[in-house]
Amino acid sequence: MNITMNDDFDLKKIAESGQCFRWEPLGRESWRIPFRDHCLRAARIGESTFELDCGEEEYERIWRGYFALDENYAAIRARIEERADPYLYRAAEIGRGIRILRQDLWETLVSFIISQNRNIPAIRRSVDLLCRSAGERRTDRAGEEYFSFPGPAAVAALSDGELKGCALGYRCEYVRAAAEHAVAGGLELSSFDGVSDEEAIEKLMRIRGVGLKVASCTVLFALHRLNVFPVDTRIRKALGLEYPDGFPDERYAPYRGVYQQYMFALGPPSRTRS
Repeated sequence: MNITMNDDFDLKKIAESGQCFRWEPLGRESWRIPFRDHCLRAARIGESTFELDCGEEEYERIWRGYFALDENYAAIRARIEERADPYLYRAAEIGRGIRILRQDLWETLVSFIISQNRNIPAIRRSVDLLCRSAGERRTDRAGEEYFSFPGPAAVAALSDGELKGCALGYRCEYVRAAAEHAVAGGLELSSFDGVSDEEAIEKLMRIRGVGLKVASCTVLFALHRLNVFPVDTRIRKALGLEYPDGFPDERYAPYRGVYQQYMFALGPPSRTRS
């Protein structure tokens, strides 16, 4: 089926936004997107037209929510005043097309545990190795093979040597701790219902090896709490240079997480603010 979207839907920018690590490029403006037990091929075929290899029922049930197409990103960007905040305004222009996905909680948590002190290619490699080691071999609708993201029990069953073979380094014990926590029922989505963003972050930080940044990214990208504002080295530098008195949280709530993604896309200024 085909869908028509405005300029706030850019597959390439979403794929490179640092929130998802298993989107596989198939060609220019075309991607294979696995999500839980589903797999989608999505391609831009016109200025604002996209081809999805699924039917309307699956689109409405799975992919519309996954891409968060209920959110009006043009309105979110319009809240930034160029004169009042030229840095964030430029970041939003650069990042236009990025959407915060509604991803799987377990996969997101493990991916961001793996992400600690690593660049995106290294993260993708380790995630892929983990899928090949413990995931299920599947085929997409085009008949091409891919591997599912392994569930907690499958990861917990891996030996230490098998986990090390996924190029996880010191993160092996943290991935295992997360798997054991999930097997014990600690990652049930229902357990996050009705809790505040801060409580959700704190709940995840009880898992060994999960710090504030990993927990914040998980809550933003999986639980879709759009006001959560993860801070990594790039964002911290931008905050120091552009917002020495602190980021204007009240002005940008409840979409601070979206604005953080725009800042990540732009990167920090290259020189000290005058």
